Amino acid sequence: MRKRTQSRELAMQLLYLISVTHDDFAPAMENFWHENERGLVPKEIREFSVELARGVTENMEAIDCKIAEFALNWEPERMAVIDRNILRLASYELLFRPDIPPKVAINEAIELAKKYSGQESAKFVNGILDKIKPQE
Repeated sequence: MRKRTQSRELAMQLLYLISVTHDDFAPAMENFWHENERGLVPKEIREFSVELARGVTENMEAIDCKIAEFALNWEPERMAVIDRNILRLASYELLFRPDIPPKVAINEAIELAKKYSGQESAKFVNGILDKIKPQE
C-alpha cells in the first residue's frame, strides 16, 4: 500500500474514533496511536495522517456545510459514521489542500468507501465529492 494511501486510511480511522468517542483531537490522537503501536507506523505516514485528521477537525464546520449543500436529503449527522468521515477527509483535501490533485482525493475516498463501507457507499461518496471538487 502506498504511503499516502496508508496515511489516509489511518486518518479516517482516527476521525472515526473521534466521532464515536466525542473526544477532543489531542486525547483521541494519543489513544489512537497508543492502540496502534506508534512505533510500528513509519513517522512519515503517521505525520501525514495526523496532518489530515487535524485539518478535518479544524475545518469541520465548513466541511460539513459543503457536504450538506450537495448531499440532498442527507445531513452529515445522519450519514453512516464511516461514510461521513470519508467524505470529510476527501472534502478537506478538495477544499483546503491545493497540493493534492482532486482526482487523487476522490479516487482514494472511493477506495476507502469500498474497503470499509461497500459498493453503494462508494457511489454515494463519488457523487458528492464530484460536486464538491473545485471546477477547472
